[in-house]
Amino acid sequence: MDVLLIIVFAVTLIYLSMTERFPIYAGLIGFQGMLLFALSFLKLDTITLATLLFVAIETLVFKVIVVPSLLFRIISKTGETRVHEKALPGFYSLLFISMGLLLSIVISFSLKTSPSNMIYFIVAFFAVYTGMFMIISHRKIFSHLVGFLVIENAVLLLSLAIGSEMPMLINIGILLDIFVSVLILGIFVMRLKSHASELTMLKDD
Repeated sequence: MDVLLIIVFAVTLIYLSMTERFPIYAGLIGFQGMLLFALSFLKLDTITLATLLFVAIETLVFKVIVVPSLLFRIISKTGETRVHEKALPGFYSLLFISMGLLLSIVISFSLKTSPSNMIYFIVAFFAVYTGMFMIISHRKIFSHLVGFLVIENAVLLLSLAIGSEMPMLINIGILLDIFVSVLILGIFVMRLKSHASELTMLKDD
């Protein structure tokens, strides 16, 4: 079951790299949060009520509700719904993403980890590559924000890969996940506000 979920997660990464609409970005980030909750639940060998609540709050509440809601609010505030018109065409994006997936497979096999964790490493490295690709290949700040959130999701995937028998390690990864998400959202919201004020000044002039 977890293999199927993580394959679906990889598909969302491919879709993220090719789509041109920001609302789809926000929706896919929320969907990834649902997948991460299911994967966290399946990878924990020892599940207590406290651990389950902790994971559910971070993934279901924070990643599925709070973060996508903030992204949709940013889209509404800025009025930006599409990537820059000079962004890479979908064909070239698919080509670069395919290269990233191949590179992630090669790196993961070089680590000689257990077969059960191999796919986690592959998709986690692929998520890092996809996030970096979105940051480098897109010009708009919103795309950069989503790219950083994808990289931050990769951190949680890595913690799941190496902490299936260590719930505390997964909890630490989740805490880092929350901290980085709040930090990233705060920085980009402030940047978006500064750009919005600049545009307002230009309009008044």
